[in-house]
Amino acid sequence: MAAGYAEILRARHAMRLLTGTLVGRLPNATAAIAIVLFIRDEGGTYSLAGALAAVYGVANAIGQPVLGRLVDLRGQPKVQLPAAVLSGLAMTVFAFAGTGSLPLAYGAVAAAGLFTPPLEGGLRALWPSVLAREEQVHTAYAMDAIAQEVMFTVGPLLVTVCVSLWSAQAALIVLNVIGVVGALSVVVSKPSRAWRSAPREAHWLGALRSPGLLVLLGAFLFIGLALGSITVAGVSYADGNGGDAVYGWMMAALGLGALVGGTVYGARQWSGAPEARLRWLVALLALFYVPLVLMPGPVAMVALTALAGVFLAPCIACAFIVVDRHAPQGTVTEAFSWLVTTFTVGASVGTAVAGPVVEWAGTRAGFAVPAVTGAVALLVLLATGRVLAPPRTSGRVALSSENDPNRAVEPRFSSGDRA
Repeated sequence: MAAGYAEILRARHAMRLLTGTLVGRLPNATAAIAIVLFIRDEGGTYSLAGALAAVYGVANAIGQPVLGRLVDLRGQPKVQLPAAVLSGLAMTVFAFAGTGSLPLAYGAVAAAGLFTPPLEGGLRALWPSVLAREEQVHTAYAMDAIAQEVMFTVGPLLVTVCVSLWSAQAALIVLNVIGVVGALSVVVSKPSRAWRSAPREAHWLGALRSPGLLVLLGAFLFIGLALGSITVAGVSYADGNGGDAVYGWMMAALGLGALVGGTVYGARQWSGAPEARLRWLVALLALFYVPLVLMPGPVAMVALTALAGVFLAPCIACAFIVVDRHAPQGTVTEAFSWLVTTFTVGASVGTAVAGPVVEWAGTRAGFAVPAVTGAVALLVLLATGRVLAPPRTSGRVALSSENDPNRAVEPRFSSGDRA
């Protein structure tokens, strides 16, 4: 599989698109952590920090599918870059306003989330125009998930480094400037400028008219909730066990565990339908959240946090394939954006739920939240097995030759099992 990754990265534009997307998504990926640390420095409560992070997530949930649909209709450059600039400006306003005016703080955070560009969904839509074969696209989805975990490993450390060197305010500003640069790198590339969505059937529900996609979104809402609750519970744990450094290592370990899990998962080809495989992966993800309630010393806790992240990237990589198999034609960016949105809003709700739980019942109860919500995600998938059955046709990815970058249709490959 390492050779397969290398082959993908050697493809023209691939490295630039992957790197630009990761850098462009850095503000979104670190928003919850940066907001929590900023509000704590401002003297605010965990509940306020969780509420602001939740507002960001809800606004992001609204904006991502809307912007994704606009990308499908109008192309990437006309949507992605203006959105990135507006989001960065809004977060800068929040960084300078602080908590002095709560309506302004909530409004700025909401605007930052609303205009977050759908770079992740955009990249998944671009892979088929850069790669020549369906199996390469599936491998790219797995590699993409692994690369995201590199960002989630480095991101928390970058936030804590910025806070240590300067301040939480500076961290918010610097991360958003970096994000705009990443978005710019993507949208000026030839594949992004040339990409066009396949013709779509006019329907006000867009990608949401797929029952299978709705089931997947329901499950990933609870997976996101589990991840978001760890963010707040981790701050509470670190406050009594070493401070910001321990918190940074815990969040980095969560991403590192997912990175290792995703690498191992992508090292082989899997038989069977990805819908069934996803249920097993979610079950293992929920199981590995349970040991967090033990709350041992910092070193052991960092190790348990790494184990808790092991099955996250495999779940995400498998979900990419399931989305591709169930999304209606012509809604590729919107469908991927809905998955990103649902996961993000789940994480934001998780921060909002975990804040009061930690304050009222303690840190251990905060770490019980991901175990419970992970189990609920599994129940959603098990209860809707018939709805999320493998479709007769799949693979709504576009196949374009590098010699014809303007060809960005979405022909349906024969149904495949590889992820």
